[in-house]
Amino acid sequence: MQPEFWHKKWASNQIGFHLPAVNPYLQRFWPDLQLPAQARVLVPLCGKSLDLLWLAGRGYQVLGIELSQKAVEDFFTEQQLQPQISEHGAFKVYRAGSIELWCGDVFALTAEDVAGCAALYDRAAVIALPVPMREHYAEHLQNILAAGLKGLLITLDYDQAQIPGPPFSVDDAQVQRLFGGLWQMQVLQSQDVLSDSGKFVQAGATRLEERVYRLTAR
Repeated sequence: MQPEFWHKKWASNQIGFHLPAVNPYLQRFWPDLQLPAQARVLVPLCGKSLDLLWLAGRGYQVLGIELSQKAVEDFFTEQQLQPQISEHGAFKVYRAGSIELWCGDVFALTAEDVAGCAALYDRAAVIALPVPMREHYAEHLQNILAAGLKGLLITLDYDQAQIPGPPFSVDDAQVQRLFGGLWQMQVLQSQDVLSDSGKFVQAGATRLEERVYRLTAR
């Protein structure tokens, strides 16, 4: 899956993956991580998610990574924020208050870039990537994130043969294989959400489970 795929999605406004509200799992489970005040939170493939605002509103320093410049600019426009814009390595950085959105490839992140991050929030990254990139992504995170970092991971689990994706199906066995070696994991919730997803129902899906994990880097 090439960057152009996502650029076209944003350019044509085919962004059904963008939620018009803050993710309820984030609201429910994030406080249990008990992060220190002002902790820096890494949000890969963040789009223009309202989750960024929710995190910032609770005192966290938010570092979002997004490939699409349109998504980044739409976020600040829609939230009526005027960002300062600068360059950092391979990234174009947009900053307003406690929110930084870095426009560029998540695989260009270095350990130095995320050295101050105490948490990870992944609602849209793992499920956006096909298998080879997903494996690369998991390995990359393990290489750049510090031990002790905490986070939430949200996945979808369905019959991939019924719908090609994205979002892709990432079942529990895949999560354990991708992250189990260097992360401690706990399933916080597994819920059938098929009846709430018209897209999957119309495509003929017979099941759709959302699963929430608590992660701790070893």
